[in-house]
Amino acid sequence: MNDFFNEAIWEKAWKEHGERVVNKMKKAGTDPTRAFDHKAKTFNEQSFNEEGRKRTTRIMNWIEGQGVQFNNASVLDIGAASGVFSVPFAERGARVTAVESSLPLIELLKENITKFADDQVKIVPEPFEDIDVLARDWSNAFDLVFVSMCPVILDWDSVEKILQCARDYCYISMPAGSMEISLVNEIWPLITGQPFQSKHLEFGYLLHLLYLKGYSYESLITRETKTTEVTREAALEEMMNWLRSHSLATDEQNRKLVADYLEQAYPSGKVTIRQSGRYGKVLVRMQDLSMYTRKI
Repeated sequence: MNDFFNEAIWEKAWKEHGERVVNKMKKAGTDPTRAFDHKAKTFNEQSFNEEGRKRTTRIMNWIEGQGVQFNNASVLDIGAASGVFSVPFAERGARVTAVESSLPLIELLKENITKFADDQVKIVPEPFEDIDVLARDWSNAFDLVFVSMCPVILDWDSVEKILQCARDYCYISMPAGSMEISLVNEIWPLITGQPFQSKHLEFGYLLHLLYLKGYSYESLITRETKTTEVTREAALEEMMNWLRSHSLATDEQNRKLVADYLEQAYPSGKVTIRQSGRYGKVLVRMQDLSMYTRKI
């Protein structure tokens, strides 16, 4: 039981887990800093359609409900993508520094911020991992540091680097369990002979270490679901990428197995995919450590 309160053990376990994740991605031929390149356009469309905007608004309203004010605030958006949050931050009056390493997403981000003044959204086109916070003069420099579903967080050291940039608040969101994808639940048993098992993910490390290290924070875990429709060909490629990312064979035999299943199960050529999962959100207070009470 003493190990439950031992910071060093939890830091070591998370670091080892993060190294396994990176090694697994590299073995699959994926660069974590460029993982979204191939689906940048689709991600951008989903971020700014009606469903995506509603999702963004819910998250921003929750943050505001904890006392964060965006108007005239300086915000560091790490893993900004095409501006899914940088744009609404700026719309609410914030000055945004948007860090993004994917070139296709950067180009879309540039298009999405054209309506703002030149200095309101500043793009930093490089991986956050490569940035020297002290040399960049980012230490305690931002009212809010915002990191949403970004692979930059791999261990406690990466969290400390993010927290170092925050003056007042730091928001971090991460998966709290592996993604549940309807098509994976259909395909996985065909390949492995076993049902797909959801796993607990790194958000547990984050919350426990914030607790052990004495931080003040609010946290929230929710279940989110979205539905997309893709062509049979796109679904096949998505499943091949999924198998590859889970170290399963993507040879001709498995490719044919998946293709034959898709043809039989989806004769129209359109595949409806439901994605759901548990997501954790935490807002760390760097200055005002007492409980926030909204004024009515």
